[in-house]
Amino acid sequence: MTVTYEEFADSRLSALLRYAVMLTGDPATAQDLVQETMVRVQLNWRRVARSDSPDGYVRRILTNQFIDLRRGSWWRRVLLRADPDPAVPVASDHADESAERDRMWSLLAKLPRRQRAALVLRYYEDLPDQAIADILGCQVGTVRSAISRGLGTLRAELVVTP
Repeated sequence: MTVTYEEFADSRLSALLRYAVMLTGDPATAQDLVQETMVRVQLNWRRVARSDSPDGYVRRILTNQFIDLRRGSWWRRVLLRADPDPAVPVASDHADESAERDRMWSLLAKLPRRQRAALVLRYYEDLPDQAIADILGCQVGTVRSAISRGLGTLRAELVVTP
């Protein structure tokens, strides 16, 4: 049974948005990324629908767009929000979990895009190495290396020095 673009969009849009938020760390950027992805998907729907896994195909488009997000012209790189000021401490009264989540977001934001995408695909999307390799367009060994390096960087940042 062939799925139409509209049926696919209705069933997968919220999951794609959640995935994009995990990649970008910013809901507004994630919405833009998903919108651009879905425009490309609609324009190439026949090719997407013929693939073995339309969901994987679309996720790969979204991931590639995320990786290439900053490679555009100068006007696409203008940020309309300031980066968080590292000198301003986060209140720790009732928001310890929120502060830790914010810290993790900032650590993830420092990782190279491929490492971040690999970690999100592994630990948020719960995909196996081969599926991640298919989405990123690389070998399984490259995925394992990216995950290992990303986790190593996160561990080094999270270790408290005496």
